[in-house]
Amino acid sequence: MSDSVITRTLASRSAAISIFLAGVEAADPYSAIKRCLSSDGRNITIQLNLDDASQTRTGHWSKIHVIAIGKAACAMSKAVQEIISTELLSVPNLAVTNYENVTEVAQTKVMGAGHPLPDQNGYIAAECIAERLSSAKKDELVLVLVSGGGSALIPYPAYEITLEEKIATTNLLLACGATINEINCVRKHLSKLKGGGFTRLAAPADVHAFILSDVLGDDLSSIASGPTVPDPSTYSDAIAIFYAYDIWDQIPSNVKLHLEQGKLGNRPETPKADDRLFKHCTQTLIGSNAISVEAALNAAAQLGYPTQLYDNHLCGEARAVAETLVLAAKQLVNNGISHTLALVAGGETTVSINGSGRGGRNQEMALAFAVAAKQHDLSGNWTFLSAGTDGRDGPTDAAGGIVDQDSLSRMILANLDPLALLNNNDSYTALQGSQDLLITGATGTNVADLQVLLLHPTINPQTLKFREAHV
Repeated sequence: MSDSVITRTLASRSAAISIFLAGVEAADPYSAIKRCLSSDGRNITIQLNLDDASQTRTGHWSKIHVIAIGKAACAMSKAVQEIISTELLSVPNLAVTNYENVTEVAQTKVMGAGHPLPDQNGYIAAECIAERLSSAKKDELVLVLVSGGGSALIPYPAYEITLEEKIATTNLLLACGATINEINCVRKHLSKLKGGGFTRLAAPADVHAFILSDVLGDDLSSIASGPTVPDPSTYSDAIAIFYAYDIWDQIPSNVKLHLEQGKLGNRPETPKADDRLFKHCTQTLIGSNAISVEAALNAAAQLGYPTQLYDNHLCGEARAVAETLVLAAKQLVNNGISHTLALVAGGETTVSINGSGRGGRNQEMALAFAVAAKQHDLSGNWTFLSAGTDGRDGPTDAAGGIVDQDSLSRMILANLDPLALLNNNDSYTALQGSQDLLITGATGTNVADLQVLLLHPTINPQTLKFREAHV
């Protein structure tokens, strides 16, 4: 490989990472809270719409209970702690996050818990939250800080369901390729806290939620399983999901019994939109995947790349989505692109686990893209990145993967079989062997995934020099 090709590839990879990180920065929860919450000492003003500063809620509450759940819990809690007077806070504030994101926050009890599978620490944290919610009184405010991962972090099983049974159920759903919306529908009907459970327990206190969305389309009832908002789904919907994936007979008997009793009306449904509970409950959406996609497109343009939005609702099997993207890229190249091009996408794919390997949906998508690029003869130089904005892809230390036209060659030189590893869902091993893992560490936010594809069919030396100077 020539020195110019190596230099071009390194510059392209560095640019892709910079574009991805711009998307992550746009989802910074600390800054978002600072924009939407203010206090003059006693009065609290809450901005209800991120794009319209005139839409506000102002109150003079006697006490404020701060409860944060999700991967951004610590950053959001820190911002609130700096805005609201300690005299007004019911300290300690409560924050539950995944272990990687645990940081010390003043006046706050920070609790680490398991994600994506719940654990005993999460159950203990959920008990603590339920107790605090139940203690809230009229003329007090429960300020809930919600971010991605919140659903798994606070397991509080309903009725006779055990934590182990809930973990087993979640594991089944993750393994069969269920979407996050489907998983959360089930979670809401197996929990005392999700699907409006926070608002139900906090009554008659006022409730407001600042919500950082990790769900495509920003359905508030799906983000962290909608702890403060009405839930339109039913027990029947939850049962139908298990049948759709043909795993109804595999779920624990207590889970099956609870869902069946709920369908018969023998268990209370999650509260719906017409419930009076929500009369004094409001929400603010402070960040989303769509906002991060826009930031990534802007970053690519600032680096000098002509940009194209590929898809702002990317979903489906990671392997199939990767191949479709390769075919789209090949068509662009075959149509005679004479300049570099940045394609950006955002969303959340799924993986049906058929093998025994290690990885996550973004790593699988990156490996699948490299394999499909070879199979379909995608020409020219290219770089493809797929990563989670939270910095963690599946049960690994990687945020995702970043591959280029030489990735498969590096895998083969490492005595690895890329296609065999892909079929075994072992993308981590493949990308580790080719030095294509993207490791950022926990980012403190979570707005689903971002994808960046840089196509370089031809490169003008002056353009390359400009990009190298700005990456």
